[in-house]
Amino acid sequence: MNPGQSDSLTDQVIVVTGGAGLLGRAFVDAIADQGATAVIATRNLDKAMSVAEASMADAPGRKIDCIGLDISDPPSVAELFPALHETHGRVDALVNNALPRNDNYGRKFEDVAYADFCENVDSHLGGYVLMCQAAVKYFTEQAGGNIVNMGSIYGTIAPHFDVYEDTDMTKEIEYAIAKAGIIHLSQYLAAYCKGRNIRVNTLSPGGIFDDQPEPFVARYSALCLNKGMLAPEDVTGALLFLLSDQSKYVNGHNLVVDDGFLLGP
Repeated sequence: MNPGQSDSLTDQVIVVTGGAGLLGRAFVDAIADQGATAVIATRNLDKAMSVAEASMADAPGRKIDCIGLDISDPPSVAELFPALHETHGRVDALVNNALPRNDNYGRKFEDVAYADFCENVDSHLGGYVLMCQAAVKYFTEQAGGNIVNMGSIYGTIAPHFDVYEDTDMTKEIEYAIAKAGIIHLSQYLAAYCKGRNIRVNTLSPGGIFDDQPEPFVARYSALCLNKGMLAPEDVTGALLFLLSDQSKYVNGHNLVVDDGFLLGP
C-alpha cells in the first residue's frame, strides 16, 4: 500500500441504487463489511428493508440504511442527497446500479416497440444521468465524492448472439444502448468535473449467474478463460477498489471484470 492511501471505507456513507437486487445485495454486504454505512436506494422499500435486516442479522457489525428512490423520477432523485445528508451528515459515494425496465423488456430486436425502447432507455440511461446530476451537485458543494456507474461487457462489444440459441433469452437492444451510453457518461463526467475532487468510473461485469438455462450457461462459459459465468461476489473486489483510496487517481476508467470474455473465442 502506498503511503497516504487506504483501502478502508470506514465511516463512509455509500449509496447503492438497486441495492436489493442480485448484484446490489453483494455490493451492500461488501461495503458494510468494510466499515461503511451502505444505503440501499430502491423503489421497493419493503424489499430493501428485508434485505438489510437479513444482512445485518448475518453479520451484526454491518451498518445498512434504506431509502425509497425511483432513479427515473426527477423529484425522487432531487430529494435523495438532501435526505441522506440530514440523516448521515455526508455522502461519500454513489454506486449507480439500478436497472429499471418495463414489463415488455426482454423482447428480441424485431419485436421491440418504439415506445418500449424509448421508455427503457430513458429510465435506465436517463436515470443514471439524473442520479449523476444530483451527485455532482452534492459532491461539488461537499468538495469531493466518488461515482461508480455500472456498465457491462455489452456496452463495449456486440453480443455473441449464438450463446442465446435454444433459449427464450436475448440481449436486449435497450440494455446494450444504455450500457454503452453509461460508459461514455462516466468519461464525460470525469472530464466535466475536473478540479472538483470528484471521480467517476464505470464497472463493467461479465455475465452473472442467475439460474439461466444450461445451454446458455455452457455456451457463455466456453468463451471465458477459467470460471465462466461469475457470481455477484466475484465483482465486489473491483467495486471496493474503485471506492477506496487505492484508486484515488483512477478517473474516467471502465474496469472490466469478465474472466476474459472480451478476448473472444
